[in-house]
This record gives sequence, C-alpha cells and structure tokens, in this order.
Amino acid sequence: MPLHPVIADVTERIRARSRDTRGPYLARMAAAAQEAPARVHLACGNQAHAYAAMEVDKADLAEGRIPNIGIVTAYNDVLSAHQPYEDYPRLLREAARAAGATAQVAGGVPAMCDGVTQGQPGMELSLFSRDVIALSAGVALSHGTFDAALFLGVCDKIVPGLVMAAATFGHVPAVFVPAGPMTSGLPNDEKAKVRQKFATGEVGREVLMAAEMASYHGPGTCTFYGTANTNQMLMEFMGLHLPGASFVNPGTDLRAALTRAAVARAAAITAQGNDYCPVAQVLDERAFVNGLVGLMATGGSTNLVLHLPAMARAAGIILDLADFDAISSVVPLMAKVYPNGLADVNHFHAAGGLAYMIGELLASGLLHDDTRTVAGGGLARYTEEPKLQDGQLVWTSGPSMTLNDRILRPASAPFQPTGGLRQLQGSLGRGVMKVSAVIPHHRIVEAPARVFDDQGGVKAAFARGEFKTDTVIVVRFQGPRANGMPELHSLTPTLSVLQDRGLKVALVTDGRMSGASGKVPAAIHVCPEAADGGPLARLRDGDRVRVDAEAGRLDVLEPDFDARAPVLPDLSRNRHGHGRELFEAFRRSVGPAVTGAAVVV
Repeated sequence: MPLHPVIADVTERIRARSRDTRGPYLARMAAAAQEAPARVHLACGNQAHAYAAMEVDKADLAEGRIPNIGIVTAYNDVLSAHQPYEDYPRLLREAARAAGATAQVAGGVPAMCDGVTQGQPGMELSLFSRDVIALSAGVALSHGTFDAALFLGVCDKIVPGLVMAAATFGHVPAVFVPAGPMTSGLPNDEKAKVRQKFATGEVGREVLMAAEMASYHGPGTCTFYGTANTNQMLMEFMGLHLPGASFVNPGTDLRAALTRAAVARAAAITAQGNDYCPVAQVLDERAFVNGLVGLMATGGSTNLVLHLPAMARAAGIILDLADFDAISSVVPLMAKVYPNGLADVNHFHAAGGLAYMIGELLASGLLHDDTRTVAGGGLARYTEEPKLQDGQLVWTSGPSMTLNDRILRPASAPFQPTGGLRQLQGSLGRGVMKVSAVIPHHRIVEAPARVFDDQGGVKAAFARGEFKTDTVIVVRFQGPRANGMPELHSLTPTLSVLQDRGLKVALVTDGRMSGASGKVPAAIHVCPEAADGGPLARLRDGDRVRVDAEAGRLDVLEPDFDARAPVLPDLSRNRHGHGRELFEAFRRSVGPAVTGAAVVV
C-alpha cells in the first residue's frame, strides 16, 4: 500500500524543518561511532576501576574481545510498574554471558509515581523529573565502557527521559526492556464511579481506599491506557522494543524469555558484530511519525504531546503541534481502552493488540515500514507475536482479525475516522485536547469563565456548591515556568460530577491533565503560559469563553480583552517544600509546552 499523502507530507515537513539540526546531530554520532569500543581507549587505571567488582570476564573486557552492555535502570518498588526490575540485573548478566557478552548496571535513574503525587506538591517536580532522568542516564553512560545499552523503564516521564539520553548517545545501540502490565483488577470504570461518589460525599474514605487497592493491586503497569502504557505502545511503533514485548504480564515465562532475548539482541547489534544498529539511525523522522500515528490510533496520553517533541529534539528532529493535528486528521481511532472505553490493556492485548493494529495501519498506508528497528526487518516485524514453543521463544504471524470489536477495530471500520487529539488555537493561545473519550455533544462549550490560580480553588468552590450553570473552568499559573506544569488529574472526579449533572463544562489550563483524562473536554498545555504574560493572565470571572474542539478554536469573546493588563501572580508558594527549592534553575530555563517544556535540549 502506498504511503498516505498526508503521512508523507508531514514526514517531509519534519525533515525539512529539521535539516539544520538533524544533519549536525548525525555527523556527531558518526564521529563518536568511529571511537568505539570506547573502553579500548581508556587507560589501564580507568578500566581497572570499571571492572573491579566483576566476578568474571575481566580479561575479555580489558582486551575488548566481547561486547559490554550497560544497563540503565529505573528500578524502585514505589512504582508497581518498576518493581519487577528488582531482579533484572542478575537475569540480564546471565543472559549476556549466554550471548557471548557481558553486562553491568551503569547507573540508576529516579522514577516518581504520579499516582502517589497526584494533587500533591510533589507533582510540581513530575515533569522536570524527565530531564533529571535524561541527565542521570547521561551520567551512567558517560563512563564510555559500553558497546550497547539496555534501558529499563516504563512509566510516565521515565521512558521519555531515557529516550532523550539514548538519542544523546545515539552512536550506541539501545534496546528498551519493558516489565509489562499488572493483571486485571477492579474495572477502571467501577473505580471511577467510586471516586465520583467520594467527591460528592456519598461514600467515605474506607470505600474509596478499598476500590483503589482493588484496582492497583500488584506488580506491573497500571492497566488503564494512560501515559505509561502509551509509552510502551510508542516503543513498539518506534522500533525500540522487541516485537510484542509491551503488554506481557510480569512474572511469566514469556516475560522472562523476552527479557533474555532483549539482551541477546543488544549484543548482536553492537559495532563488534555484523548488524550494527545505533539508536541514532532508529530514531529518525519516520520513526517519530510512526509514533504519532500510534498515539492517534490508540487514543493515547496527552502527555506525549510534551514528551515526543522533547525526545525528537534530542535526536535533532523538530516536531510541531501542527504535525499532531495533521496526523490525527487521517488516522482512525481503532481502540477503546479506558478511559476511552471499558477495557484495560490486558483486554486490548488479548483482542489482537499492537500486532493487529500495526498490521492494519501498514496495510492502510498509514505507517512507514522502511524504518530501522532493534529487531531488524522494518516495522513489519512488529505484526508478529512472541510465543513459547517447546520452551523456545519464537515469533509467529499476529492476528489478521480483531478478536473483540468492542475493544479493537480494523482501520476500515474504526470507532471514529480521526485520531484522539486536536490542536486548539485562538485568542487564548495554543493548546491541545484529547477528544477520543469526549462525546461530540461536549466538544463545543461556550460559557462564562470561572478563573482560578490553583486546583484547590476549584475543589473549594465545588464544595460550596458554586457551579450551578454551564462553566468554563480556567486554572492558570500551572505552566512549566510557574510551578513545573503539574497534572491536574485530581480535578477529574469534580468535573465529571458537574458534567453528569447536565452542565456543559470545560477545563482550560496552561498545566497538564493526566494521561488518563477522559470524558470532560480539557484544553491543556495552553501557550504562552500565564506566568509569561500569556492571554490566560488577562481573563476575568464571567468572561465569555468558547472551547471548540470541532473547529480547533480556543477564544475569549470579550471586546476589551486585548487591552487588559495581565495579572501578576504570586508564585512564592511554589518555591519551597517537597524539594521544589532544588528546581528553581529548571523553572527559570524551561522551554514552552509547544516545544516539549524541556530543560536539557
């Protein structure tokens, strides 16, 4: 199938836009590759330090005879998704020896849980942690002793930060190693109902806690389709996972076999072999376009609208919101996974999952097949499924038909003909909305604004019963320069209750919403942010605001609006406590949301 003309056009626009940055990047990576394996150039004392604690393989390493694989791990046991990584280093070292290589843990990176910090001051460090992860992984790989790298990470900012680091060391082959989703627990829609009842006082905290614990109940990724699972999808669409690795549950024989296979593949694609595959050649314009297509087809997380531009810039590629919008206009929404539907990622995987979806999109000309991937063979390899046959890992052809069309549909008969994201722009600035879970009736809201400077004010007004008519709720001074751009997901039950009462309600903010944002229309990432004097800083209570996801508009309908002076915020409360004082330099230097809200690229 020929490539769809819009996909081809967007790819070419990105390539042309990136010419002045991508060319020099590739030249730097080629020069760095000429120095590999780096440890050959290290002094004897340098090498002795690097291998001092190794039980075996010291002589082979010192003489550069076999590949050495660096492990960058985001293990901690606060994140359920990362808890399985505790035992991975031993498994990876054993697998490396079996593949004729060695492996060392090069370093760890922080991994904070947004589920723990949601609605708390610590959430103001969440987005910045992505750049800290990139910096930490850079420190790990700076030792210069590795022929390939394995990146162990799953959740929200962790994978984007690791990709940024991998791209920076783009001459080094890299394989991303997932840990898989937890098994299904209390259905996500039932959990959401309990949250809404708690918000209205219908149930107490004991009932809420029981529901939460029944939903988040074991090791693995949370099962709704938020940022963590969107990350896993992206790693397959962009060719950084082994095919079919994303959604295999932890603690299974297949999960362990895929982990061992990732090590063997990392060893095979080093410069010492015949299939050298540096990650700089994987992460090209086509790979990022494929990632955008996957984001739209699955109705993925809005957080990736921030992360993908930051990841791309680390590889010398410049993405724009218009790229997201153009691709969304031609890519069908093929999946309904909570919050876009009732199924979880385990149900999605069982229905045919990524192998089926990638096959459908390739057959429709909506993906580049000719990309380099860590598996080799182009993106068509990712239509295959891993299986254990007689104890051996093999890949077989994936399903050619959906096994549940209430969860996963063919590209020719999708849930909706266009993707899950819309670019919004107008007199209030430029932002995005996830519309895949918003029914058409709620995609246009024109109503008076209620303006708040933090999410606590919204909850207090709700508790006082102040929302009795259609309202556009504006939460400003939530951008990266103001307070690190926290997610405002804790507002979801409140907004959902108002909508369920029959009100037309929308959220407008320069902050973020969760990757699990759902049925309430939310215009987010609005730029310029209010703390930079953006239009949101001129809004007043009662101003008529129109949020129109169908036309892609975000406007205030007041004739004197442009003549107003912006409100000057008091941001002192964001500067201290919970480690926020350590990030003042980040708030001062961070870029705008439209370019990824990045500090280090």
